[in-house]
Amino acid sequence: MKNLKKLLIAAIAGATLFSFTGCGASKGITVAIPNDTTNEARALLLLQENGYIKINPEAGIKATPADITENPYNIEFREVEAANIPNVLPDVNYAIINSNYAIDAGLNPVADSLVLENSASNYVNILAVHESNKDSDATKALAAALQSQKVADYITSNYNGSVVSVADPLTDGFDASVNYDALKGTKITVAASPAPHAEVLKVVAEILAEKEITVEIIEYSDYVQPNLVVESGEVYANYFQHVPYLDDFNAENNTHLVSAAGVHVEPMGLYGGTSKSLDDLKK
Repeated sequence: MKNLKKLLIAAIAGATLFSFTGCGASKGITVAIPNDTTNEARALLLLQENGYIKINPEAGIKATPADITENPYNIEFREVEAANIPNVLPDVNYAIINSNYAIDAGLNPVADSLVLENSASNYVNILAVHESNKDSDATKALAAALQSQKVADYITSNYNGSVVSVADPLTDGFDASVNYDALKGTKITVAASPAPHAEVLKVVAEILAEKEITVEIIEYSDYVQPNLVVESGEVYANYFQHVPYLDDFNAENNTHLVSAAGVHVEPMGLYGGTSKSLDDLKK
């Protein structure tokens, strides 16, 4: 399984360095990027949108450094497991970091990034469940709470634009079609990244506690295990990923997870490591 192999390689051997120097000698400018398929492409597309590289358009959301057709600034790419990128930031000139990991590392994507995605509409973070649970009352209850006004207000007041709610229409947190009495006394387990997902789920837990439903939040620091535990049934749902990542994961791992609700977007950002401005990159 491709993602599992990448995670194992990152854990055991550390990050690899991919050099695509184009014409001329390399300046030694390194940019760390996520090594999972869709987020790696997303990072490269961010650089392309800002004029630093050009990518073969046929590569799409599966682009890798090998698909770069023009690299006028002679950037070297360090492919790193997404959760570990904040840790390597001091060792590279720049790093492109998923906002959940940036926030968890104490970075503010809006204030601290040098470049931020203009639009992340294709990367809405979702509630995911096994396909067999897509239409269950437990799933509908979680979805309604996540898409509530209370959650939207929490996101707005706590993340200052680093996380943006996309729920529409917003609800009071409850779905009229759900039999909440039948769910009373039940526990729903949800796997999540620590920030912002686990933090948002604490608000969800407060909402569903009104119906005597317990939400147990289980935190994971990677992008692989949260899907595997939902596929196996060990955990009921997860909240950490976007649809392109989920679709790629299902295709590669023969898993059967589906999106149950879109919740928010997190613009991906380029952060300075040893280079504190874009000046080194633009030379």
